[in-house]
Amino acid sequence: MNQASGHAHSEGNVKLFLYVWFWLLALTGVEVFLGYEHLEVKLMLILLMGLSVVKASLIISYFMHLRYERRGMALTLMPALVVVITLMFMMFPDSFRLLQMRP
Repeated sequence: MNQASGHAHSEGNVKLFLYVWFWLLALTGVEVFLGYEHLEVKLMLILLMGLSVVKASLIISYFMHLRYERRGMALTLMPALVVVITLMFMMFPDSFRLLQMRP
């Protein structure tokens, strides 16, 4: 094995990935628990979306190895993230309108 390919994955180790996986599992458990709670719809959406953003950032950072990439790679992905978040907030009013349309 040459030195370049050995260096590519030397930043993460099994212990770190298991630690991150545990936190992803715990956050999923919290999301499932919140799904059974009778909270206000707006509060539920804020909590679940916030937890989903945290989980997505953990997955992107560690399991997709972007934490160890050059800064330019992360800056390349930022415009896409901004577009996705903007589109999500554009769709939220429709979701509340559909909720009011229920019989």
